[in-house]
Amino acid sequence: MRLAQILAIAAAIAPPAAAAVAPVTPAPVVAAERAFAADGYALGIKKSFLAHMAPDAIVIQPEPTSAREAFESAPDGSPTDPKLEWWPTWAGIAASGDLGFTTGPYSFAGKRRGHYFTIWKKQPGGQWKWVFDGGVGSDASATPAAGGAVAYLPSPKVPGLYPEGAFARVKEAEAALAADAQMDSKAAYLKVLACDGRIQSSPATPATGCSTFGPELDWRAPQITFAHLGGDISAAGDMAWTYGRAGWTKDGAAVKAHYVRIWQRRPEGWRLVFDELLIPPPPRPPVATP
Repeated sequence: MRLAQILAIAAAIAPPAAAAVAPVTPAPVVAAERAFAADGYALGIKKSFLAHMAPDAIVIQPEPTSAREAFESAPDGSPTDPKLEWWPTWAGIAASGDLGFTTGPYSFAGKRRGHYFTIWKKQPGGQWKWVFDGGVGSDASATPAAGGAVAYLPSPKVPGLYPEGAFARVKEAEAALAADAQMDSKAAYLKVLACDGRIQSSPATPATGCSTFGPELDWRAPQITFAHLGGDISAAGDMAWTYGRAGWTKDGAAVKAHYVRIWQRRPEGWRLVFDELLIPPPPRPPVATP
């Protein structure tokens, strides 16, 4: 009897079992992107981009620069300006729920022009703000319309790492990719790309799996020089974004561009789950004077 009483008392004073932790999904990032896009339609480009950007956000125009400075110096626009519209179709988030991304088609003046890519970071106050935004002219004609389901990048179960040490490993992965790409860029990418990742830049539809990476990589230069410039990593040390310079030679002329990437830590190591090359348009020929 005494044993039963002791067990009953122990059960009564024991702390309650921890509630099940809800899995982290990219839903908050998708919601932030959709709110951003709604403001883009209602408020115009300048006001919406300024309202949703983080203080340290960057854009590439054609060099990396402060997004706030770039948009504050832009014209205000008017309600009659053509509308920029976009919507997410694929998204991912870190296990710590503080860093994520979305991508999908964008249209201007009612015509689909390509695919955008936005990186989001949760701010100290809990709001989501974008830290990078940039797109490419890849074919978006077959992409589902706005409002449809958004596919999610899976989140592998890996132990947490201190962000500083984890980002050092990411930079090592970047350096290895850069070294290999100077000899054979296609082979270098295939060594680190995850089969559920995505790459885009060419005029074709974004490549969304190992079976489709080949043609996209063949479109790129066979030898590319990369130089890491910056980025950030999640608090869990499982997802990072990076950007840097990219250069190659085409028809005897040097091409200067930039890359943006998402790296995800998996049981087998760091894998590239997103990559795009931002290539500035060729300079316009000088206007002939009479």
